[in-house]
Amino acid sequence: MVRVGTVSGIDELASFYAEPPEGVRANMIYSADGAAAFGGRTGPLSSQTDRELLRILRGFADVVLVGAATARAENYGPVQLSDSQHAARRRGGKLKPPPVAVISRTAELPTRLVSDPSQPPLLVTSAETAARHDRTGNPRCGVLVAGERSVDVATAVALLRSHGLSRVLCEGGPTLLDELVAADAVQEVCVTLAPKLAASQPIGHRQQPSSLALPATLRLEHALVHDDYLFLKYCR
Repeated sequence: MVRVGTVSGIDELASFYAEPPEGVRANMIYSADGAAAFGGRTGPLSSQTDRELLRILRGFADVVLVGAATARAENYGPVQLSDSQHAARRRGGKLKPPPVAVISRTAELPTRLVSDPSQPPLLVTSAETAARHDRTGNPRCGVLVAGERSVDVATAVALLRSHGLSRVLCEGGPTLLDELVAADAVQEVCVTLAPKLAASQPIGHRQQPSSLALPATLRLEHALVHDDYLFLKYCR
């Protein structure tokens, strides 16, 4: 049954996301007129509750997957969790926060993301780029090779799963989400609809039309409102 209504705050809202799927859970925010960012960043669209939900979703994940352009625009760093999240993960046998896996064709990662040796990110890239990266002698991140000259996102997800990282939280951007959808790799989509108008905001690099013959069908799990923000969750 679809849950529709108003929630009192983040604690009640978080309870509707506590069972992450095996596979890719995508989390995105859009303005009321469909923009995925403002000025290249999601911050102007977001709210305190939306930001808290993002941290909570990270606590449920085995790995956070993001495109390099988004990681640079949002100045990504290692995942930071609350004490209660750390305790919950330890009870599940996970001693560290989820790593951030960055899909990059250039191996250019934000300096802040590689600032903590105890939480190294994963670079997901092509064999060609990985070879160049290895020659730099920079060991500050793990490297997964998912393709020869470009990154195949289905291979990337399979590689993460083979390393025990089966619950993948994808935080965008739109180009990466497009590629995951085209590869039929998305199990769940969490969408925050912001009560804001942003006009046209160029973001992402959609290089070719979708390869899908028809749109994939989803099932609405909930539509919840808090402070005029609409929180939606769709499942396959």
